[in-house]
Amino acid sequence: MKKSRLVLLILIGIVATIMGITPAYVLTALQHGKPGIEDYKIFENRRIEAREPGPWNTSAAYNSQELGESMVQKMEDLGTIAFLVVQDSAILHETYWDGFDAQSLSNSFSAAKSVVSLLVGLVLDEGKINSLDQKVGDFLPSFKSGRKFEISIRHLLTMSSGLNWDEQYTTPFSMTTEAYYGTDLEALIERLEVVDEPGKVFNYLSGDTEVLAMVVQSATGERISDYATRKLWNPMGAEQDALWSLDHEDGMEKAYCCFNSNARDFARFGQLVLNNGYWNNQKVISSSYLNEATSPASYLTDIDTGKEVDFYGYQWWIVNYKGYQIPFMRGILGQYVFAIKEKKAVVVRLGHERSTEYFGAHPTDVYEYLDAAFSLLN
Repeated sequence: MKKSRLVLLILIGIVATIMGITPAYVLTALQHGKPGIEDYKIFENRRIEAREPGPWNTSAAYNSQELGESMVQKMEDLGTIAFLVVQDSAILHETYWDGFDAQSLSNSFSAAKSVVSLLVGLVLDEGKINSLDQKVGDFLPSFKSGRKFEISIRHLLTMSSGLNWDEQYTTPFSMTTEAYYGTDLEALIERLEVVDEPGKVFNYLSGDTEVLAMVVQSATGERISDYATRKLWNPMGAEQDALWSLDHEDGMEKAYCCFNSNARDFARFGQLVLNNGYWNNQKVISSSYLNEATSPASYLTDIDTGKEVDFYGYQWWIVNYKGYQIPFMRGILGQYVFAIKEKKAVVVRLGHERSTEYFGAHPTDVYEYLDAAFSLLN
């Protein structure tokens, strides 16, 4: 380790101690630096077993069209490791970079939030929660009193909880950094307080998703990885085991992020949306919940712009592009799973970076990957 970096670590540790913050996660964050797509190797994980694999069909036109030089260059500039297009339930195109292939695990980052949304829908289908308007306090003791008792499951799904979660990514002292590198997610969630009226304003908070996962766990009596294995992963015919990273050995899933899989199996979540909740003619999740989850929560106001929310549902992003309303999963380093219903297509992009420029609510590379897919689709 360079001397300058060692000095920085020591200074950060001193500052953290003075501020009353446990320095362990801060030092861990500085040691590992920027989060990466293979961070499952530095965390404890819970396995999501693929017990009933159902391989994808391959299109007759598989890889018959190339992306074009300029698009390939854009992909490579942002460190793309996988680009996959499925149409009519068959793989139409796939390209991999940087030593990754169809079996390689990669972190989903916040695309995992959409998985948690699906788990909530499954719990609702089973009647283990009464409705999306049921109070979180019915499941979690730390939400039973005070203003936290105002929060409903729907508030969490739509990122309108009003909680004081700190979503900053640029400081090692934020709650998001503590959640990622720390070792006690339940204690972190218990510290949260309500600072804004729930159900009014969209404010993207990873903590909302973590609370949702804890509700699922309380309602089902199962770890969310085990519930996902039984209710999602195997019914969808996933081919490879996935890993969900934990805060500590045999601990809580980092539910707001850190679902690790490959492009082909990530695509199954998009296909489930296209299938209106069915897989091989068997119902997995109710179409009514999926339709709500992938429709804008337009009754909310965006905290940043003050405008109506037309870009987010229940932990699913929504982009309106070229006449299509496209729900998608989204992670901070450009982890995307798009479900284009009119084209009967799913598009997956995984990689090391995403665009830092935005058009509306979305990074501009979102539109580039959609353009690439449209150039390949029939």
